[in-house]
Amino acid sequence: MIAIVLATPVAWYIMNRWLQDFTYRIEVKWWMFALAGLLAVVIALLTVSFQSVKTALMNPVKSLRSE
Repeated sequence: MIAIVLATPVAWYIMNRWLQDFTYRIEVKWWMFALAGLLAVVIALLTVSFQSVKTALMNPVKSLRSE
C-alpha cells in the first residue's frame, strides 16, 4: 500500500508529460491508478489466502513422513 501511494503521483506525472507529445491524447484520471493498485492488492491477498488455507488444511503427518 505504501508503494502504491508513493508511486501513483510519480506515474501520473510521467504519463501526463509523455502523453502531451501526442496529437490525439487521452486524459489520465486518478481512478485508473487507484483501480490498478486495488487490483494488485486484491490479487496479492487472494494468493496469500489461498496458500495459507492450503497449508492449514494439509496433514502434518504426511509432510513429516516425506522429509
